[in-house]
Amino acid sequence: MSKSVSSTRVPLYVLVLGLIGAGLFLTFYRHYTFDVPWLPDAKRQIWSIEAKVEFEALGQPVKLSLAVPDNQPGFERVSEHTASPGYGLAFVDEGVKRRAEWSIREAKGRQTLYYQVDMLFDEDSFNVTEGVPPVIETVTYAGPEQTAVTQLLQRARARSADAFTMTRELIAEFNNETQLAQLLVQQKSRERRLVEMLNLAGIPARVVQTLFLEDGRRRQTLVSYLQVFSGDQYALFDPQTGQQGQMENQLLWEQNSSSLLDLVGGRDSAVTFSIISQEVPASRIYQEKVAHLKNAMDFSIHSLPLEEQAMFKGILLIPVGVLVVVIMRILVGIRTSGTFMPVLIALAFIQTSLITGLVGFFLIVGVGLMIRSYLSRHNLLLVARISAVIISVIVIIAAFSVLAYGLGLAEGLKVTFFPMIILSWTIERMSILWEEEGAKEVFIQGGGSLLVAVLAYLVMINPIVRHLMFNFIGLQFVFMALVLMCGNYTGYRLSELRRFKHLVQER
Repeated sequence: MSKSVSSTRVPLYVLVLGLIGAGLFLTFYRHYTFDVPWLPDAKRQIWSIEAKVEFEALGQPVKLSLAVPDNQPGFERVSEHTASPGYGLAFVDEGVKRRAEWSIREAKGRQTLYYQVDMLFDEDSFNVTEGVPPVIETVTYAGPEQTAVTQLLQRARARSADAFTMTRELIAEFNNETQLAQLLVQQKSRERRLVEMLNLAGIPARVVQTLFLEDGRRRQTLVSYLQVFSGDQYALFDPQTGQQGQMENQLLWEQNSSSLLDLVGGRDSAVTFSIISQEVPASRIYQEKVAHLKNAMDFSIHSLPLEEQAMFKGILLIPVGVLVVVIMRILVGIRTSGTFMPVLIALAFIQTSLITGLVGFFLIVGVGLMIRSYLSRHNLLLVARISAVIISVIVIIAAFSVLAYGLGLAEGLKVTFFPMIILSWTIERMSILWEEEGAKEVFIQGGGSLLVAVLAYLVMINPIVRHLMFNFIGLQFVFMALVLMCGNYTGYRLSELRRFKHLVQER
């Protein structure tokens, strides 16, 4: 018998495990894919960077192209916008290069364009140093330059073991200020010479433009660094000091060895940067990401209009209240008036506040019971009696609202949030229970209903619970699995254990 019973429960166990697995998968997927925070008060650091482009227009068509940052280890682009009245604007992806392009048919005089980007600092991905190495470009030297390059490479190679140590040794050679190094930097910059020499040694490298992020700084400029590859791994080097590694406040603004600014139809161009740091709620970051990923989020609550989102904030809390009711009824053994009436009362408490809700509930149900007692003397049919109670509840709520408003009690107006149909059925059920079981049973079930409603209310108003239920839809499957597991319980309820109290006393 036990084997047959256990075998019939196997599909239920499979269903429960499937629901829990699906719910947890969707929950963690949303967290790691869309960076939805676990806690409602989570903060994230945002660096807002404004690039100010100034130039002198020559009274002819102008085309301006500015290198702009993309996602990279340690930083994620959240949003970007520009201020360029009269100019056309487009963001162009040229393979791995990303640029903002402005254009105008005619412009004359001093021009100022603005580009602003918000970069999210991501400490977890900061240590990722993988990338696609650039193509090695070989430069041919002749005469004294060839002699200088050959000797410097030989010295650095003798004191190095790999690509990164050789880069440090080459920079050290330039810092020794020998005649060979001085000869090489007369025609080209130090970082350009270093890249050429590393390429000649078979090491992929390039010059990148970095921006050091400091809160409140204005008129900052980019700093050139070396990006040296060893396989798919890379390291940043300061071409002046040889320091290896990327600092946490160092953003790679341009990382493909292309020009920072290209200008046609103007002259005397300059780019400066202003930077501010701010701590913003993680929920705001998520909303901005959703705005850019709308097509991917069509099946999310966040893709709905705000009015519908506000409605679902309450609806998605119902499974939490349902689980509380299931636990209190099945595991604890508390009797309630109606199966899930406490959940609806708890929702009403959320709208009214707990104290106002309790007072309103007692007033409405108390007066309603008196009216229902009067109607029972006329032996009315059930449909007519329930309809009369519904109308009476509406009149009671309206009367209490008018009275509260007249007395200046604004909280009293919130009684309108109570579900009128549920209150009417509650009054009818309690009246019948009073007639059949007596007043004691009415107080037991009514008190149990209020106790469960208050417990459900306390859980449902928890900020963490509200945040998780609204942002992680997969938790609905988890709560369904928990309800099914509770429904499979056949043991004693906690309230029934008092029957064995005398056995413990005898010992």
